[in-house]
Amino acid sequence: MSRSLRILAVFLGFLLVWEAGTRLFDVPTWFLPSPSVIFVELRSDPMLYLVQSLDTLATTMLGFGAAFVLGVLLAIAIVYSRVLENTLYTLLVSFNSIPKIALAPLFIIWLGTGLQSKVAVSFLIAFFPIVIDMVLGLRSTDPEALNLFKTMHGSSFHALTKIRFPNALPYMFSGMKVAISLALVGAVAGEFIASQSGLGYVILTAQGMFFTPRVFAAILLLGVMGTILFYLVDLAERLVCPWHVAHREEEVAAAARG
Repeated sequence: MSRSLRILAVFLGFLLVWEAGTRLFDVPTWFLPSPSVIFVELRSDPMLYLVQSLDTLATTMLGFGAAFVLGVLLAIAIVYSRVLENTLYTLLVSFNSIPKIALAPLFIIWLGTGLQSKVAVSFLIAFFPIVIDMVLGLRSTDPEALNLFKTMHGSSFHALTKIRFPNALPYMFSGMKVAISLALVGAVAGEFIASQSGLGYVILTAQGMFFTPRVFAAILLLGVMGTILFYLVDLAERLVCPWHVAHREEEVAAAARG
């Protein structure tokens, strides 16, 4: 709760400085609207922003969900298969250097301008952090623990579920925190290229009319959405991995402050 209050305080402080700066220096609205002007714009048509935000959120969650499921499964396959490690993993690392946004027009050609192409772009951008971090986590298991498990005649499946996967959970959540933000970026990128809905579409149409307050209103909603999604993943990590050293240190520090 104290952490949430600190985040809220920082956000409100930023808005207050922004509001004061625009009023003090008399910044024109077309260049940089004040937060009060942006909130007036949000109140002018709340259903528009709600519907478009939900559309972007749905695209983000579908892309992130697909990236998470396929990324974890592929990471497990890579760790347990020398062939996949020497072929597919090497290709993935090389493919990761390609700017994903450059591939977005191909998805438009292949899948059309509907939801599928936007989800595909979101999935592609969010996929790599999960795979790479999950592979690193599965490989970081203590070899002595695995050898001990083998001497006790444990199967590979039980070694995965009892030793490797719990050890990889902090790495997996680290990749998820990066991936959820990238999934939102991919969803907006897909909406920029070809879409008739979503906050990215709102930004494009407002830019065409030089309606700066609407552009900033959509950007503000994207920022709030990205922050909430990130901290939801962080909350899930705290619930699933309360034993991790980072959380124990925070608890000790909080206790010392109290």
